[in-house]
Amino acid sequence: MMSLPALSVLDLSKTYQKKPVLSGLHFEVRASEIFGLVGENGAGKTSLFKCLLDFCDFDAGEIRIFGDDHKNSRSRLRLSFLPERFSPPYFLTGREFLQYVLKLNESDFHMLEIEQGLRELDLNIDALNRSVRTYSKGMTQKLGLLSCFLLKKGLYILDEPMSGLDPKARSMLKRKFCSVREEGGSVFFSSHALADIEEICDRMAILHEGELRFVGTPAACREQFAAASLEQAYLQCISG
Repeated sequence: MMSLPALSVLDLSKTYQKKPVLSGLHFEVRASEIFGLVGENGAGKTSLFKCLLDFCDFDAGEIRIFGDDHKNSRSRLRLSFLPERFSPPYFLTGREFLQYVLKLNESDFHMLEIEQGLRELDLNIDALNRSVRTYSKGMTQKLGLLSCFLLKKGLYILDEPMSGLDPKARSMLKRKFCSVREEGGSVFFSSHALADIEEICDRMAILHEGELRFVGTPAACREQFAAASLEQAYLQCISG
């Protein structure tokens, strides 16, 4: 029996002040898949994420999470989301923030799991006792990612998760994505780094001016546009 897609976006369209923002988007993120979303600033990525999470309404189409309508709060119990501009409450320590997130999700705080998660993302354990207001951008991003992964969801929706990470942390996060996939989870993330998309994504989508210009594997993208690199294929895709 085939598993339900982690995420299904079916003919999704949205306008804002009578201007098309998303036009007929149709794709799915499969179970146990790493799926990358690529697009210029203003392409519609943020609008898509807002629709997925029911932060805003849309004009036509359907979104399903593990087969359930995305407006059903039950469907969102199986996903974890990290926004591009993640900003935890400045008055909390790292430990207090993780305790807060886990409590909201009715999960227990297990120090051994926390320590393993810290190692996987290259965040020093001493950071737990520091106020998050003292964190660098990279440390803050790692804390947000850790809070997502501790919840052990089936789908992770991450908006620019590599933002602020140094090369070592980026490498470790990509390894974590692969670990999630091996354990049966799915990752749907946006990125401007085409090298990361090519390295770890099973499939990808190119969103341009609110339209999907390509959905498929990175290799198929290069082949379709007869390009030597994914960067060249992307440029040809959005210029057509």
